[in-house]
Amino acid sequence: MLPSRVHSLVRRFSAEYLNSTRSGMWADSRDALADLALGDCDRVLDVGCGTGELTRVLREESDAEVVALDADATLLASVPGPTVRGDATRLPFGADSFDLVVCQALLINLPDPVAAVREFARVAGDRVAAVEPNNGAVTVQSTVDSEPRLARRARSFFLDGVDTDVELGADAAGVFEAAGLEVVSTRRYDQELTVEPPYGERAVRAARRKATGEGLATDRETILAGETTPEEYDALREQWREMGRAVVEQMGTGDYERRETVPFFVTVSRV
Repeated sequence: MLPSRVHSLVRRFSAEYLNSTRSGMWADSRDALADLALGDCDRVLDVGCGTGELTRVLREESDAEVVALDADATLLASVPGPTVRGDATRLPFGADSFDLVVCQALLINLPDPVAAVREFARVAGDRVAAVEPNNGAVTVQSTVDSEPRLARRARSFFLDGVDTDVELGADAAGVFEAAGLEVVSTRRYDQELTVEPPYGERAVRAARRKATGEGLATDRETILAGETTPEEYDALREQWREMGRAVVEQMGTGDYERRETVPFFVTVSRV
């Protein structure tokens, strides 16, 4: 049974955002998942599954029953069953219900990740794992000279306004140890998001959002929640729009290329 009330402590994201940021993450290699020992699992729980990118990988890599759980019913509707709506800090399962409990890009969005990992351990009979990024170490390369610099600045402004640990991935082992778990391994996995000709609809739409400043406008509230002043934000948005127009121009001639590298850390522990 589901709890009568699902807390909304986790930061919420749209399906479009999750699809764009996690698309193709495991397409090239899944070696970083080796220590999850999926072949030994009968039941696996994917907590905070979002639109189910990791869920699908777990099902492809094992014969286990993989249950997908998320607090957002809208996101969960796009994930094939079995699915359960629930809170990461109050899982609607009994002790030792799963061989493995795992999450991807969830702990960085929780105000108390240690409490969540303790709850994961309660329902896990063997292992708990997390696939978490270090969002402070993201890098961007681009044929538009100003884009890497402006991307760093925009990310710095945005992350300053976020009240959770966005760099947690590199230090997830400490979270697991604080929750009383024995860390087995930590592996780094770099996700690379590339834009190159021929350009897909998603890439064209992203370029237009840069040229209009729409993306930064969406993030304005979070940016201003940090130490960034409205004047600094306005100046950045103007430079961002100019950069976006250069991106659109290069796309028109087929010269635009972009590569974003996001470092993820796969941390596995034993209960």
